[in-house]
Amino acid sequence: MNTLEAAADPDAPLRSITLPVEWDINAASALARLAPGDNALDLPTLTAEWLPTLAPDDNTAQALVWLLLTRQAAPVEAVWHGLFDRPAGFVINLSAFVSPDASFEARTFVAALRLICTVLRHTAQTTAELRNGELPLPDLFDSLPQKTPSKTSPKNIDFASSDLSSMTECSHIGKILLTNLDACLAGVGLDYDSEDGRNAACAITALATLTAHIGCDLETLPLPPVHPVLPGLGEALRDVWNEAAVATETPLPIIETGFSSSNPIDGLLGVETCGFAPTFSLLRPDGELATSTRQRLEFRGFTLETALAAALAGEMVLPQPSPKAHLAMHQALTGFVDFMPARPDITPPYTPLHLARGKRRPLPTRHSGLTQKTTIGGHSLFMRTSDYEDGTLGELSLTPTRESTMVRGLMESFGEAVSIGLQYGAPLEAFVDSFAYSCFGTAGTVEGDPVASYATSMLDYVFRSLSHTYLGRRLPDSARQDNPHAPDPFLPFDLSGSQRENRILRLVSPSTIRKVSS
Repeated sequence: MNTLEAAADPDAPLRSITLPVEWDINAASALARLAPGDNALDLPTLTAEWLPTLAPDDNTAQALVWLLLTRQAAPVEAVWHGLFDRPAGFVINLSAFVSPDASFEARTFVAALRLICTVLRHTAQTTAELRNGELPLPDLFDSLPQKTPSKTSPKNIDFASSDLSSMTECSHIGKILLTNLDACLAGVGLDYDSEDGRNAACAITALATLTAHIGCDLETLPLPPVHPVLPGLGEALRDVWNEAAVATETPLPIIETGFSSSNPIDGLLGVETCGFAPTFSLLRPDGELATSTRQRLEFRGFTLETALAAALAGEMVLPQPSPKAHLAMHQALTGFVDFMPARPDITPPYTPLHLARGKRRPLPTRHSGLTQKTTIGGHSLFMRTSDYEDGTLGELSLTPTRESTMVRGLMESFGEAVSIGLQYGAPLEAFVDSFAYSCFGTAGTVEGDPVASYATSMLDYVFRSLSHTYLGRRLPDSARQDNPHAPDPFLPFDLSGSQRENRILRLVSPSTIRKVSS
């Protein structure tokens, strides 16, 4: 054993953590996350807290400890926290079942799965009261006789005749989560983005699901893949299929299979990439070459020196998987496990490259465009545009006539701001969506442009006109409404009879303003 100083996160104080010598600082940090606090930790003590609940006998307990020490499997985070009011589960590190001779140990993998299934069914039976809402109250009922968990050997447990048979209506009684798939493929000499790699992944996944569903309903069994690829994997699949494809009158509850998401257990098991995700980086977080990178270099006949020389010469030593390869693996594995993570999104987020790099697309010296004179609510507006060679809009000029200096300056500055945005790559659709149907004076009937008959503002007309001309999308007029910004009438005779009452006549002269009653 070795003692390291680690913390759950960089802001937390360091703690003394004792764990096997082969385990690194990432495993120590993961252990700190599994046991919150600031006291010293050691792996044997933390394991002893959940081991009696999971293991029905000493032999099973020793087997679970061996799986943990070899970093082949470990309970999910809820088990480490003692949360047995929900189905338990295990995370299985696929790369830990690759032998030194680069073969996948299918028999060992099946044996580990059988052991975990036995443990999960035993745990579901002994913790059923917790998951039914009957929480123990030891302080109030210390005088009552306590039930002691039976130490029956897992080989002698009759799950079909036990209390587990009443749980068949539940969705599942436990889960098995696979992880570190890409490192497993690297260990057997297969590339993630290859047909053989996907076939091997499907075979391993189907083997896990078939083993977990032995004794369950036949409808839950996935069909084995046709091309197992890896030696020994096809024979293991046939044997497990022959055992699982047997009808039973009392099927066992399902233990679901799937792939893990990011969690502390991955760090505890030394996982490179969680679940079925590819290894997008050749390096570990500490800057060293990842284990999968070294293995793939070895299969290609490269040493570190020759790989470096080839990379300096411009050769592609190790092609990296793309997001499309991640999606292809997701599509291939779907159907071989009970549940899959969300479908990988290979669409890159919208990033305006011209804006990010500060490059402006200038207009050509000679360019086309249009000039439009329009009247909106009796107010004239000149709109001029300039186009690029491909016909897209590159510049906008707005000049209202007979307006105040401030209004005219604001409109001209607004047109220039829109032009700068367009030349840096901002889409015209964004401007149209933002400013079409904006409501403020001046508003009213549109004259001079058949694209609109009524506008709620000058900007409403401008961007609906641009949408029709440059985007081929004609936006309809909004509902007409009274304009609260319309000027007051000069004479009361312009008003109706009811509006004329108690009104003031305004007489405007160059020197004075007189008010006389109407």
